[in-house]
Amino acid sequence: MQQQKDWSIDEIQNTWQLVSKLHDGQKYGGSNAGERVEYINHIGSVVFEVLNATRLTENMNADLAVKCAMLHDTIEDTALNYERVNDLFGSEVASGVLALTKNDEIKDSLEKMRDSLSRIKQQPIEVWAVKMADRICNLYEPPYYWNDEKKLKYIEEAEVIHKELKDGNKYLAERLKNKIQEYYRFLSTSN
Repeated sequence: MQQQKDWSIDEIQNTWQLVSKLHDGQKYGGSNAGERVEYINHIGSVVFEVLNATRLTENMNADLAVKCAMLHDTIEDTALNYERVNDLFGSEVASGVLALTKNDEIKDSLEKMRDSLSRIKQQPIEVWAVKMADRICNLYEPPYYWNDEKKLKYIEEAEVIHKELKDGNKYLAERLKNKIQEYYRFLSTSN
């Protein structure tokens, strides 16, 4: 079955406007001391990774992948809930975004991620692609305040993501593997 390769630009623009408003004012730590970056930058980076993957992957539903990429942190980090995502975008997008959302009732961060990965693996491969793209983007540079222990833990989590999702998208799996290797350069001690 041929999957949808294109999308409505009006729907994508409207989704981007919504996401921009929902994440307005949210920031994350940049790579330089005291630096704060607009969170929408992260969302855009994930979308760019996913768009490139759709270009290089046959039979990938670009509409589903791009919408899930734009919305991947909304349930987790904004007032938008699953029901509203379902009303606005349908059950396939809402289920994908929910699978990408960490369960805050689980306290251990590695277990929280494993729970999310288990739910992601029950979704179409486009959702797997969003998770890999998300981690690829988070491996560009660590926040300035992370120590080596936190960076090593992040590498360990990234390796779990790669192991669990690599069969979902060959291109993104290779990108993730390379980003993990490159990330070691941010350690202050040599390993």
